[in-house]
Amino acid sequence: MKHEVLRRALNARVMEVVPDPTPLDRAVRLSDRLGYPIWFKREDTTSVFSFKLRGAYNKIALLTEAERKAGVVAASAGNHAQGVAFASGRHGIRCRIVMPRTTPRIKVDAVRRLGAKVELFGDGFADAARRARELADELKLTQILPFDDLDVIAGQATVGLELMRQAPRDLRSIFIPVGGGGLAAGVAAVVKDLRPEVRVIGVEPDDADAMRQSLAAGHRVKLDHVGIFADGVAVTEVGKHTFELCREYLDECIVVTSDEICAAIQDGFEDTRSILEPAGALGIAGIKRVARGGGLAPGSAVAVTSGANVNFSRLRYLTERAEVGANREAVFAVTIPERSGEFLTFCRAIGERGVTEFNYRMSSRSEAQIFVGVQVTGRAEAREVVTSLGAAGYATVDLSDDELAKSHVRHMVGGRTRLAENEVLFRFEFPERPGALLEFLSSLSGRWNISLFHYRNHGAAYGSVLCGLEVPRAERAELHKVLKRIGYTYVDVSESAAAKLFL
Repeated sequence: MKHEVLRRALNARVMEVVPDPTPLDRAVRLSDRLGYPIWFKREDTTSVFSFKLRGAYNKIALLTEAERKAGVVAASAGNHAQGVAFASGRHGIRCRIVMPRTTPRIKVDAVRRLGAKVELFGDGFADAARRARELADELKLTQILPFDDLDVIAGQATVGLELMRQAPRDLRSIFIPVGGGGLAAGVAAVVKDLRPEVRVIGVEPDDADAMRQSLAAGHRVKLDHVGIFADGVAVTEVGKHTFELCREYLDECIVVTSDEICAAIQDGFEDTRSILEPAGALGIAGIKRVARGGGLAPGSAVAVTSGANVNFSRLRYLTERAEVGANREAVFAVTIPERSGEFLTFCRAIGERGVTEFNYRMSSRSEAQIFVGVQVTGRAEAREVVTSLGAAGYATVDLSDDELAKSHVRHMVGGRTRLAENEVLFRFEFPERPGALLEFLSSLSGRWNISLFHYRNHGAAYGSVLCGLEVPRAERAELHKVLKRIGYTYVDVSESAAAKLFL
């Protein structure tokens, strides 16, 4: 099928909206740090700040006259919606976009400014996609799929065609973000047709790895749940066409953590002064992970920086997690004796290392639990900190990989109480829309007392909530039934080390 993709890509109508190739910029600072020549293929510089314009425009430009007259509909949480709205406006086509109610206003407003009629429906992409199919049937609209369409894939494949003309001759690997797989399928197919020796590697978040799991299983795998931090690639199932193409031509599919993505956004900013969205920085995170493991082939490596539609309000969270993701900061729980002068002794044990955070509140007359952030040069030094503090008599737990500690506990130190009885702790994902919290509390119907609650808005479609409930053991099975019926994703974190030490 790769020859068919190449043929379609060579005939794609993309030059009508991307008349000049997007830049291939040398990432000077990242190259120096990693010791390899690293390049960024800047898809964040298109008119809608995403590669999605290519596939959407190519598909709409190739519609029949009857399909144009019918009008188009698409489901999207942002970038595909902007591409479809832009292309429809260029061709004078009536356009409807279905977006989840959780979609940040900046993206909704952008689509409306491009002339599309927007309907907000459901709490996630799956809900919006179902509604778009209903509208297509009811109103006889032409549906523009976000990835599982050969004309859309061919539009995305033009990224690969440009790369083959722009890249240095020592190009050895290309790292591509993967959601539904349209970009990876298109680029991999044309690259393998033209330069089969170049490795093409897909990169997914570790909590939204539908393609990696599908390739491992040999068939498409539908995930029960996906993380929404990198919302641009948060799909539960990859496409039929994209899976077949990736299975044939993608060399590998790897995963990275949210913290690694945050660090990659910082790397992108330091080299380009542009702020990528989480999905847009996946390629950079993938290069860094492979380089750290010693698996990066000698020669140039390219990361496709695929999008920059990020809410300003998310920057607080991104910067907060970037240092941990780059292994330049580690966070620890340290137990010290509760006596005069012990803080000074503890700080001497830390040594000359910079302290980034220090949280404490008295909760006992015998021991103190301290939450401390320390500047480090990498994971090896973080282990050295644990060892040196242990040698000084301080019990120390490295919480750098503990999601509960980084998302909630660091903002709640001092919240421990002896008053709560039979307490269980849960992390929930709440849709960021009016009424979501009220729905949750109403569903509980006041049956169990809430003993702890922590929430921070990070400007994303979903927010993370930590909730404590007083629930007798005999009633916990019933509690789980109620939580499943409510339908919000939840995790029991009652046994988390961070929770036991601080909450």
